[in-house]
Amino acid sequence: MSVEQSEPTDVCRVVVNGEEQYSVWPDGREIPAGWREEGFVGPRARCLEHIDSVWTDMRPLSLRRAMAGGTR
Repeated sequence: MSVEQSEPTDVCRVVVNGEEQYSVWPDGREIPAGWREEGFVGPRARCLEHIDSVWTDMRPLSLRRAMAGGTR
């Protein structure tokens, strides 16, 4: 079953990549390279609500830094 095919009540994890972009991943499946657990686990709908509350700037980290004049 792919992430897109998961049931709304399936337990998922919130994951984040190095660009601070968020996604939902089925609990119990190996997290893809380049992503790490963010810490929130629950039903898919709750995970999406959590992402809505914490991911307030959709721009990738590298773009935010470039726009701020930083090169970190």
